[in-house]
Amino acid sequence: MLAKVITLDTVSKTYGAKEVLAHATLHVPKARCMALVGPSGCGKSTLLRLVLGLVCPDAGTVALGGVLVRPETVQALRLRTGYVLQDGGLFPHLTARQNVVLVAERLGWEEPRISARVHELFDLLGLSPDLGSRYPAELSGGQRQRVGIMRALMLDPDVLLMDEPLGALDPILRARLQRDLKALFLRLKKTVLLVTHDVSEAAFLGDTVAIMREGRIVQEGTFEELSTHPTDAFVTEFIEAQRPRWMVRGAGA
Repeated sequence: MLAKVITLDTVSKTYGAKEVLAHATLHVPKARCMALVGPSGCGKSTLLRLVLGLVCPDAGTVALGGVLVRPETVQALRLRTGYVLQDGGLFPHLTARQNVVLVAERLGWEEPRISARVHELFDLLGLSPDLGSRYPAELSGGQRQRVGIMRALMLDPDVLLMDEPLGALDPILRARLQRDLKALFLRLKKTVLLVTHDVSEAAFLGDTVAIMREGRIVQEGTFEELSTHPTDAFVTEFIEAQRPRWMVRGAGA
């Protein structure tokens, strides 16, 4: 059995009168990608922020590599975690290279080590090193997203957290980056928790998929398991709602 790297046990989180997460339990094994899907406002991004230690649970526990995510451990755990936002989340006043190396410089990495790692990452993400001197506004959407992934990988973290990383891209570019991400996951063997609204993206990138609704994880498994053996009517409804009309059984011409 694979070791569980990301673990949430009966986690709950409330903001005011709104219960955002309710007794959520989730385990992501080492070197696997879990895709988290569900309607807007169901708690996906909050769950990701709990794993990163940006917010604390009201109940339950969150752990990374067996270490509980707490105020006294969160700083060290973040250095083992890469975080990718929609459209890269880059600092607009820094060049692409400056965005990528920011944390490494603050940690005191020497320049030869930084340069070697940056060269490796440009090659890994298929970008020309010449782009390193450009500012985010001078990059295409796909380039910004690749730089954001480079920044997340700079410290060679154990875990990647990705919050709608491809949501701002056009369909053709999104499909291209999905293929590149799939190859990247297989090559690097990182543990990945990926939030997306797109069921087809979740099925393509995720070894397993977890479907959320109103702060609860309704079902978890491979996409085939969710499609053929749903444990809740909402699972079927959510999956079929995103299929093109001509693919939905019983749809008219």
